[in-house]
Amino acid sequence: MALNATIYSFEIKLSDSDRNVYESLAFRAAKHPSETDEYFVTRVLAYCLEYGEGLSFSKGGLSAPDAPALAVQDLTGAMVRWIEIGLPEPARLHRASKASPQVAVYSHKDVSLLLARLAVEKIHRVEEIQINTFDRELIAALCARLTRRMSFDLVISEGQLYLSLGEQTISGSLVRHSVGKM
Repeated sequence: MALNATIYSFEIKLSDSDRNVYESLAFRAAKHPSETDEYFVTRVLAYCLEYGEGLSFSKGGLSAPDAPALAVQDLTGAMVRWIEIGLPEPARLHRASKASPQVAVYSHKDVSLLLARLAVEKIHRVEEIQINTFDRELIAALCARLTRRMSFDLVISEGQLYLSLGEQTISGSLVRHSVGKM
């Protein structure tokens, strides 16, 4: 018997001064049984950092493995931004870059091997792919506090993230990497 996804509800007060986005978000996200807490939390934070018109969690994973974790579509339904989580294979990023004018990756892991592979493999518009990594301590701290119903404030300023969960504040950085051809 297959296990079902677990639904998490989030209420997040987002203050992203880097992008001038100030919103109160309320959304649900499904966590597949095979998904780690770290991957899931990274996906939720990526949603916040990418928040804007047309953003949605896609039906990726087991039901549609060729879909991105998150996608931004315009009013016609055309994909304008493909967003991956973790350490996607270079071939997947090649397909993503051909399918969408913008591609971003958010990871909770060391991306040095991925960057090295992207620098030598043939990837469509590789230099335009945005690679972002979250501070591992931030991800671990949020995973330790993960509950099915979460409410917190998220402030983003100059690449720093500050999450206020009640009386506690956890913080960490978001590092942006560039892919250079060798």
